[in-house]
Amino acid sequence: MTGLRWGILATGGIAHAFTSDLRTAGLTVQAVGSRRKEAADAFAASFEIPHAYGSYEQLVADPDVDIVYVATPHTLHAQDAILALEHGKHVLVEKAFTANAREAAAVRAAATSRGLLAMEAMWTRYLPHMRRIHELIDAGTLGEVRAMFADHTQSLPTDPAHRLNALELGGGALLDLGVYPISFACDVLGVPTTVTAQARLGETGADTEVATVFTHPGGAVSSTLSSSRAAGPNTAHIVGTEARIDIDRVWYMPTSFRVTATDGTVIEEFASTVDGRGMQFQALAAEQIIADGGRDSGILPLDETVAIMAVLDEIRRQIGVRYDADGPADGPADEPFEA
Repeated sequence: MTGLRWGILATGGIAHAFTSDLRTAGLTVQAVGSRRKEAADAFAASFEIPHAYGSYEQLVADPDVDIVYVATPHTLHAQDAILALEHGKHVLVEKAFTANAREAAAVRAAATSRGLLAMEAMWTRYLPHMRRIHELIDAGTLGEVRAMFADHTQSLPTDPAHRLNALELGGGALLDLGVYPISFACDVLGVPTTVTAQARLGETGADTEVATVFTHPGGAVSSTLSSSRAAGPNTAHIVGTEARIDIDRVWYMPTSFRVTATDGTVIEEFASTVDGRGMQFQALAAEQIIADGGRDSGILPLDETVAIMAVLDEIRRQIGVRYDADGPADGPADEPFEA
């Protein structure tokens, strides 16, 4: 145990889930900050956190906090992460990392200039079944990986004022749900060289369904589907010339998978046994990176996070979804994607 002291910035549902898993792993949660003191107090009471602050500024100024988990809406991630970095704190930033690639690059610059860790909280990459899948791919068990496909589809609130549907908060299925299978495609096959996307938009102009087709370095292809209005299978599949991996529902959480050879022989079956939701693995990884003197994740390097944000920008350009953070039309967010 490296003994880092965590600060939780914001008190929404994802912050509750993450903090619960920190407690499960025996990690130290030192403080929580909210824009409402009563919300911070209630959160602190729930998890027996020593310090509760009524502003983010107070949280990041706490000298007993070493690393801050940023759990605000997407459009606030960049400013909140940079605030913490400016106060000398490492940051784990909830995905999607920022609203766009320009903001992601700004966070990267702030972290690099200060010698601090800034890491995207794409917790799925750190789960045991995902690490085993990488071992199998690296060992050549699948042969040449030719394709993968995955969905992240849920039936979520349709209230126009809900964060998921509010463009001013970075709403839409893409940044909340689609980022999972898109990041997975990049993880397995590399950042795409070409991007094609189609979508359906809801009443507020936020995307409710997004389908993508990518080509990747070496010619492999992938497809993803995200939806906030309909629950699908939430499975994922990686297809190689010698075998395939079928990841069961829910593929982006601790689950099971099978490796099946082209002749139908089951080569391996894997089942996860994880306490809690599994978000603690990314926190443990962040603590180990810092303890080892590193400032970047080998599992999800910050450069890859910025590149994935550029892919998400291109998808939004193609489907016609803009955020205030993108700036005026015909600005950088409207430039065609370049791998």
